[in-house]
Amino acid sequence: MAALRAHSTLRLGGNLGLSIAGAESNVAIGLARLGHRVRWAGRVGADELGALVLRTLRAEGVDTAYAVTDDTGRPTGLLLTEPRLGTLTRVSYYRAGSAGSGVSAADVLPALASGPRVLHLTGITPALSASAAEAALAVATTARDAGITVCLDVNYRSRLWTADRARTVLRPLLDRTDLLIASEDELPLTLGRPDAGEPEGVKSLLAAGVSEVVVKRGARGATTYTADGATDRSARQVDAVDLVGAGDAFVAGYLSALLHGADIPARLHRAVTTAAFAVSTRGDWEGLPTQDELGLLDAPDGTTIR
Repeated sequence: MAALRAHSTLRLGGNLGLSIAGAESNVAIGLARLGHRVRWAGRVGADELGALVLRTLRAEGVDTAYAVTDDTGRPTGLLLTEPRLGTLTRVSYYRAGSAGSGVSAADVLPALASGPRVLHLTGITPALSASAAEAALAVATTARDAGITVCLDVNYRSRLWTADRARTVLRPLLDRTDLLIASEDELPLTLGRPDAGEPEGVKSLLAAGVSEVVVKRGARGATTYTADGATDRSARQVDAVDLVGAGDAFVAGYLSALLHGADIPARLHRAVTTAAFAVSTRGDWEGLPTQDELGLLDAPDGTTIR
């Protein structure tokens, strides 16, 4: 979708910056910058904002051959972000009736034809409409049956649907998920009851067939759970200026290391590193690193690269 970013409170007016956003797009761009071949499947409007989305993805090295341009008059989705208090940001969504909400299984299933190693989904897509939820379930089912690793980032958005609705819709997706990523407050959504927590809740997910559960803890780092136990990693210490997109950057780093065959400690290290890049710069994805830049956070303060 397109993104309008305000520099002050929206009700006061002022300038807006135009870019693109979306959790799946952020992860796709993050992985492409780290040198991976990435394909984005979805639906945009037949409008200038849709053209911007596809043009930006292509410019970042993301394959858009399976993107569908809506021919029914539905517009490209839009979000507005505004800074409120420090790094606290308010996001408003305009996605009802958008092209993205009309995505179907027929739109996305062809993207699996070449046999990707990982399918990445978020809980945002099924929140958009019944057809979008059906599309997410269909592509996850097909991928799981084909031996493709299915990664689901819960990414709960309270402005898109209720917690009860999210629990109901996400439950079938979990049955087809290999790698589950969630923040601490999102775990109860995956367990079907609001009082569930970790580590007991995580154990039930692993017993139900999820092979890996990653819990994001923001500035306190992250934990990966598998049948062999838990692995913790603290966050990288940086000056945060914008927290929007940090979770997607984390996912991109984690999947990148997974695709490179790294062990869990190395996956977490890359994940917190890419997240640190995200919070240190403004924008959802603009500051994400390339492979060659991953070591920049280890350079002494004040370093100038000449």
